[in-house]
Amino acid sequence: MERVPHENVATVLVDPTVLHDLEVHLMSLDLRPWPIATAPICADGPRRAFQVRRRMLMARRGAWDDAEHWTPVWVSFGESWRDGEEPLPWRAHQVLWDALARYAGHVHYRRCLGGVPKLDVPHERVA
Repeated sequence: MERVPHENVATVLVDPTVLHDLEVHLMSLDLRPWPIATAPICADGPRRAFQVRRRMLMARRGAWDDAEHWTPVWVSFGESWRDGEEPLPWRAHQVLWDALARYAGHVHYRRCLGGVPKLDVPHERVA
């Protein structure tokens, strides 16, 4: 049985006060932040964001209670990190974790990747 195509993502809770700066920083590294509430693959984004945030907070049993109102974000990898169907290089993982570490105290995450349906990025049309 073949696996359904998916996107490797890190799931991160982000303090809204640094969300914009983090998004710009990640995009400069060809990492793509997708706030779950507005992600194109979510039929009910706000509900999904609430569920993801709640699950992450409950798993930490109080350690992340400061993130009760933070924004859940998926971070995927841009084209420069891909080599066809090959797995992501370890360097891609390291760049992601290093970037998130710069925002310590304003982000919460587990150092692992999950999978979500493909997050298609619109491309410019070339005439």
